[in-house]
Amino acid sequence: MNRVAAPPVTLLVNGETHALSLPPATRLSEALREGLGLTGTKVGCDAGDCGACTVLLEGAQACACLVPLGQCEGARIETVEGIAATPEGQALAERFHAAGAAQCGICTPGMLVAATELLRENPTPSEAEVEEALGGVLCRCTGYRRIVEAVLGTGPAAEEGGVGARLPRTDGAPKLDGTALYGADGAPADALWLRTIRSPHPHARVILGDLEGFARAHPGLRLLTARDVPGRNGYGIYPHIKDQPVLAGERVLYRGDAVAALVGPRDPVLSVPPSALPIAFEVLPALGDPDVALGANAMHTDFPDNVLAEGRVTRGDPVAALAEAAHVVEGTWRTSFVEHAYLEPEAGWARRVGDRVEIWCSTQAPAMDREEVAGVLGLSLEAVRIIPSACGGGFGGKLDAGMQPLLALAAWVTGRPVRAAWTRPESMAASTKRHPARITARAGCDAEGRLLALEFEGIYDTGAYASWGPTVAGRVPVHATGPYRVPHVSARARAVFTHQPPSGAFRGFGVPQAAIAQEALWDRLADACGLDRLEFRIRNALVVGDETATGQVLAHSAGQRPCLEALRPRWNELRAEAAARNAKGGTLRHGVGIAGMWYGIGNTGMSNPSEMRLILEADGTLTFLNGAVDIGQGSSTVLCQIAAEALGVPVSALRHVNGDTDLTPDAGKTSASRQTFVSGRAAMEAALDLRARVLAGRNAAIGWDGKRLTVGGEAFVPAAALEGVGRFDPPTTPLDGEGQGVPYATYGFAAQICALAVDTRLGTVALQRFVAAHDVGRAVNPTLVEGQTHGGIAQGIGLALMEEYIPGRTENLHDYLIPSFGDVPPIECLLVEESEPLGPFGAKGVGEPALVATAPAIFSAIRDATGVEVTRIPALPHRLRAALKEAGW
Repeated sequence: MNRVAAPPVTLLVNGETHALSLPPATRLSEALREGLGLTGTKVGCDAGDCGACTVLLEGAQACACLVPLGQCEGARIETVEGIAATPEGQALAERFHAAGAAQCGICTPGMLVAATELLRENPTPSEAEVEEALGGVLCRCTGYRRIVEAVLGTGPAAEEGGVGARLPRTDGAPKLDGTALYGADGAPADALWLRTIRSPHPHARVILGDLEGFARAHPGLRLLTARDVPGRNGYGIYPHIKDQPVLAGERVLYRGDAVAALVGPRDPVLSVPPSALPIAFEVLPALGDPDVALGANAMHTDFPDNVLAEGRVTRGDPVAALAEAAHVVEGTWRTSFVEHAYLEPEAGWARRVGDRVEIWCSTQAPAMDREEVAGVLGLSLEAVRIIPSACGGGFGGKLDAGMQPLLALAAWVTGRPVRAAWTRPESMAASTKRHPARITARAGCDAEGRLLALEFEGIYDTGAYASWGPTVAGRVPVHATGPYRVPHVSARARAVFTHQPPSGAFRGFGVPQAAIAQEALWDRLADACGLDRLEFRIRNALVVGDETATGQVLAHSAGQRPCLEALRPRWNELRAEAAARNAKGGTLRHGVGIAGMWYGIGNTGMSNPSEMRLILEADGTLTFLNGAVDIGQGSSTVLCQIAAEALGVPVSALRHVNGDTDLTPDAGKTSASRQTFVSGRAAMEAALDLRARVLAGRNAAIGWDGKRLTVGGEAFVPAAALEGVGRFDPPTTPLDGEGQGVPYATYGFAAQICALAVDTRLGTVALQRFVAAHDVGRAVNPTLVEGQTHGGIAQGIGLALMEEYIPGRTENLHDYLIPSFGDVPPIECLLVEESEPLGPFGAKGVGEPALVATAPAIFSAIRDATGVEVTRIPALPHRLRAALKEAGW
């Protein structure tokens, strides 16, 4: 660290004495990480909001980011690294490992430290005491329930084995002892620092001043602008839409747009005040409303009406069908921006190696990053290497290459290693969001409650740049009916440019917003018919042999009806309990809601391949080359289980190489719930290919003796390396102009129940229980499936009740609220396994399906409790109270 010498501060850290000569105001978190290399202490916010940096200070938990080093003279400090070396820490870590309580792992050190303090004082705490003690640490992945179970020792037990076993995560141990390296960890000591200069305005003309004068006044610093980009000054998801500049040239289009990059030693870079930068802005009128943008001047010349993309599905004659329907209902819904709020802000480092560049970063799509960096620098793909770090949460937000081109550019032009880590406010200002949606829909059914028709119109605010807007616009109309038979459909979704933050991928690609509207319509139609809402959905559920609105025949693995039927016992129990409570009167009104969900696995109607390789070296080593990045969902473990099962060896036999674009084949992006299905099938094929090469016509069994492969019980060492290669691209067809075709090879199905209470005086909601039934084809690892379900429900709770990103106002984890321990009630998971023939051992995906039904189930329960329908989302207390008041409560 580039710091002026200061009198040393002496600390006792993990039992060892250290003297640090750093300024007294240095954050303890920075002193531990940069001064002592204890990077297990994570930095998620630098404001005491997330708890990722929790350490024990004199035996009590403290946020290290809030503690000045100068106050720690002689203090006794314990970090996760020290706790992990103790028997008590190891026992706790083993319980976390078995229960799947660490997913992405970025919050795990803080959780373990806080739990250690609790268990030292109270070895047998209650569930409430665990939640209180760990309540200062946020988690965005797990939904908290498995963390509580791990502390209490009541979580699921670990199992050895392949497909179907509750195998602990293969990448779990480093996340539990603090040695896992994330984007902000492991940069070279001599790396320069990159600070991005961003626009404070949503729309403005950029005026660059005296750059040479700035350079003379700040020797050792370099200010990079658009003119320094050697290749294409633009990046984006789609090959034909590279509209987001690495560094803005003449105009900025949203608050947070990157204008310049200041590179040099860390302290000088961070100490330059904005007023000293030779950058000014001429503020221009901004389009903040997509309805207004539709009729305004074009933001991008290729899109004169500001419509980035339009998706459409048309089938039958919905106008005529609605005219003849016994019951017709309609409504309008509006959702907000939702922030990913992964607890690891964007971070990484890059270096130039001759005529190549290497980037270490937190990412969901290393192969896509490679393409973006190559284009920006004007290099061949072979000249770029992406090395994924451990990823502290992504949920779609780390699919866009916001940091990687900047790091690569800085390293390329300076010839020095360069690192960067966005602050929490910077991450929230600059990164993509869930699309705000404005949805109008109308539906009808016959007198017996059979759905006849749906009209659906969705306007999705795609923000300043394209990002994943075309994907959202294309996916939403396909899913607009939900997992139900609707013979007459007209569904359209448009992604519209505005001067708002770019909207990208966020766990569902626009489907969660559509499901809120569609499931509300089904509730209303069920009530109009006098049918139980569960029975209404069972009556209309898609089954094998049915044809969807796109004309696709579901030939197999359509588990919506089994999911709904699995919920029936809990549905009846919870509704009886709610009725009994409501009979007692009072201001608390109890309700039970239900919602269904389907989700196409993988890309919509386009190629979606993955390739895997499995190598048996001449020395007997088995190496699994897997390019699918694990962002916490567990793909590394699942793919190893699939490969090992297909080959006939234990998972422990595999040496796993993951994500490095120099070493692994392209497995595609980690998104669209595709890795288990697509990459899993590729892994299975690679293992079967290697198996065939090993056996080469022999009729014998493959095994593992603990050191090497065996064939027929005897050690097998090939004369030369043998390689098995597997590739899978799900069979789909593009949609035509009317949205007809086969957009997905398979679908995940689910249904969820929510029980809750509404305080009619305050407009607050107390969640009591969720029951989630998910058709996953085959649960390769039940613990991971349940973990994804828990985490998806937690994010669905945030979408429904509390999360609303407002540019410039909610750009920290204090003003932007995400669910914490007390917000997530008990969750019961029911695994439905309708085998998918195309999937590995019958498996499909669950990452995004876990979230889609949650918010609709919550709103269904609110309506059941009060008769009030939520149409402005999230249902913040003041909004719900206003709706209750209007309804007469």
